[in-house]
Amino acid sequence: MELYLDSVDFKEVEEAMKLGIVAGLTTTPTFMARQGITDIDGAIVKLSKMVPVLQIEALGNTPDEIVAEADRQIALGLDPKKTVFKVPVSMTGIQACKKLRDKGYMVNVHLVYTLNQAYLAMEAGATYVCPLAGRMQDNGIDAITLFGQILDLVGRFGYESKIMFSSVRHSEHVRNALELGVHTCTVPWGVMKKLADNHLTAAGTSQFVADTRLMTERVSELLTETATVSSESTLTEALVKMTESGLGAVPVVDKAGVLVGVFTDGDLRRKIKEKGNEVITAKMGDFEYKKPVTITSGALLYDAVKLFKEHQIDTIIVAQDGKIEGMIDIQDFVKAGLIG
Repeated sequence: MELYLDSVDFKEVEEAMKLGIVAGLTTTPTFMARQGITDIDGAIVKLSKMVPVLQIEALGNTPDEIVAEADRQIALGLDPKKTVFKVPVSMTGIQACKKLRDKGYMVNVHLVYTLNQAYLAMEAGATYVCPLAGRMQDNGIDAITLFGQILDLVGRFGYESKIMFSSVRHSEHVRNALELGVHTCTVPWGVMKKLADNHLTAAGTSQFVADTRLMTERVSELLTETATVSSESTLTEALVKMTESGLGAVPVVDKAGVLVGVFTDGDLRRKIKEKGNEVITAKMGDFEYKKPVTITSGALLYDAVKLFKEHQIDTIIVAQDGKIEGMIDIQDFVKAGLIG
């Protein structure tokens, strides 16, 4: 199934063409008016250079006027092999379609709402026959059934016309087009750019990215440098260091600079509950500490996650050869999507 973009927004056209799979562009005078385009010929020429195939309106009150308008637009420098003229279905439009096709021009007979209209368009040799699904459904017409009937005519009588599914409102319409087996579907950019969206795909991709990071990136990439406090420092001094680092913990070292433990905001809450406000005047050496969990900056993030889970802790000291380089915080891993 050919995929067309339905738009005249130059930025949308540029984005859609980057996909490399869009077969062409359909336009309407209504789109032009909404975009505030006053130089229609200039816009048509510009668009023709941006897309593989451009479908544009050829209007007139008589068949000859419609043909003359098509000739005029070709004279702007358009390539007849890459230009399709859109003609609204009517007896005038059917005659114009036949004349245009006899001249070798490609034609899209559109605004089709009935099987009879589609039949006439195919008899006139229309390159494309284009019912408007969304607009039909807005008016209580069974668009899906009509498309099926038109496709049946193509198969039964061997018409060469391509059936185009247009007036697409949502991704379900694209699925309808695929299930019906239409030849072409023209889609607004707002719908097209969401066709690949799926929450399970997004979740799986995120998991793959996270797992790859865990197995390839090092602790140093999530390391936060932090100052230490000595066992002689007061709790107040320790709280200042914690605030400055933005972490909920601070390493505590002895007089020789050897790591003796980590004081956390959780420890603070527990000490206040045990001893009240007087704990604020205590020194860091007055507290007991568990053996600190450490990791090297060159270790994989995967190893850090294992330590977080194994020891049920929120911070890990990063040290190399006895020298403290900083800390890693579990919240940084959560924000990066590395821990659920």
